[in-house]
Amino acid sequence: MNTADLLSPHKRERRKQDRPGELLEAALDLFVEKGFAATRMEEVAARAGVSKGTLFLYFPSKEDLFKAVVRASIIEPVNQGAVEVAHFQGSAGELLEWMMLQWWHRYGDTKASGISKLVMSEASNFPDLALFYRTEVIEPGHALVRNALQKGIDQGEFRAVDVELAVHSFMAPLLFLVMWKHSMGPCCPSHEQIDPAAFISQHAQLLVNGLSRH
Repeated sequence: MNTADLLSPHKRERRKQDRPGELLEAALDLFVEKGFAATRMEEVAARAGVSKGTLFLYFPSKEDLFKAVVRASIIEPVNQGAVEVAHFQGSAGELLEWMMLQWWHRYGDTKASGISKLVMSEASNFPDLALFYRTEVIEPGHALVRNALQKGIDQGEFRAVDVELAVHSFMAPLLFLVMWKHSMGPCCPSHEQIDPAAFISQHAQLLVNGLSRH
């Protein structure tokens, strides 16, 4: 028996361990390219280089597959960000700008940001998935922003404002950037492109100045 034969079982084991990630990567590609309704499980399996039966062993339905993609691509970064927010050293205004920039770097500037466009365009046709996304992604994310805003108010850094409305003021430019990126952005000439980091920093300053008590 040669060395290749001795190593092959280990290689097969590593391949099996890597397979869920490969399936999620293929699914993310197709969901972003085609949307949820138009993506077929057969296409995901083919993109990942496995049989349809293998795909169903890991994910019994397209809905399960979508939820797994969202958990891996969005929920995990949100949970990681929550830990870092809790240990942030700085003013509430600095925290808001940091959160916006981190949101872009960890999500908006990645392929996974296409999920936001997918949910916005198809939520009404798939209410169960819309509820899942709201519960697992939107509500935890809004809670992080809400807590940062309330902290600024409690510390006297921010004016007393309607926090729920301020959360939307925080999120609106980020969602605009994502929609721009996955729609008109690729079609516009270079001189009309938006620098995401510069745009976010400017909006954060406008937001913080508007909230400031001074």
